[in-house]
Amino acid sequence: MLTPPVDLIQDDLRAALTANWNFRVASLSYQPVGFSAHHWLAADAAGQQLFLTVHDLITMLSSPSDTIEAAYGRLRKAFECAVSLRRDERLEFVIAPLPGADGRAVQRLSARYTIAVCPYLADCEPGHEGAFAVADRPAVLGLLAALHQARPPAAPERFDFVLPDADGLRAALASTNEPWSGGPYGERARRLLARHSAGVNALMAAYDELAVRIRSGPDRLVVTHGDPGAWNTLKTPAGFVLVDWESVRLAPPERDLWELAETDKSVPAAYTEATGMAVDSAALALFRMWYDLAEIAGYIGLFRGAHTQNEDAAESWANLEFYLRPAERWPQLRKHRWPVG
Repeated sequence: MLTPPVDLIQDDLRAALTANWNFRVASLSYQPVGFSAHHWLAADAAGQQLFLTVHDLITMLSSPSDTIEAAYGRLRKAFECAVSLRRDERLEFVIAPLPGADGRAVQRLSARYTIAVCPYLADCEPGHEGAFAVADRPAVLGLLAALHQARPPAAPERFDFVLPDADGLRAALASTNEPWSGGPYGERARRLLARHSAGVNALMAAYDELAVRIRSGPDRLVVTHGDPGAWNTLKTPAGFVLVDWESVRLAPPERDLWELAETDKSVPAAYTEATGMAVDSAALALFRMWYDLAEIAGYIGLFRGAHTQNEDAAESWANLEFYLRPAERWPQLRKHRWPVG
């Protein structure tokens, strides 16, 4: 996130680092990077640095029936899997949280916020938006192949194929004739959704159809990162590493492959050669749909409710405009034809 949460006191971060990681903070600076959590860089008097990730559990609720405790349980299990991947499977490209004094990879700061601590990677190229450079794609695919063949003792939860806040998105689609007065982007978001409502409904229906097909097919579950794009893949002197493991799940391999395969048509064959696992083109489409719909639902939920004008809201609006154009991003919707394997 680009701005720190207003209801989180930095002294709480300092106290958590001392109590759980025996790290006494000399300086603490907010890092406006990423868009799913808050980050700080902490340093002690000797110059040792740690990278802090703070998750807002409220933003991790997937439906009206979801709970804060369930969200925390999913996050904890995901980070425990990341620790296991690095410790037990020896995958050094997994930048996992450092366990605290009690062995846990994530700690509660409050009922709403959690903290995880990672080593700070000083000598690396930061992640970026957009596609991987052509020269980097084989190395990144190699990381994913190694990850998908790992069998860590601390296995993550299964991917459930449920669209995040689908009920909220359906409610928003049904309310585009009513004013959205929760903040500066409300009316703009309402008009944008109304203009593309038919396409969004068609995309949701297509996703549901494909999800039934993929879920009823052969069991092809592997450990997936969930969001291994260029923004979560950092280049270090020793090679590429993957960060931000809160979304790790057991899922079909295409969950990690769809974006790379979209920009490089040689990826499916190269992946099959490296792993022996065939790539399902229908599953690639499914996970690309999931990502688009998750982005749309999240930003529509934000702008339909109470919100303010800040950097995060401006970035969210830009992202919504990018993803909320289903007819352009999904020309197949007109014919409703999808790959079959």
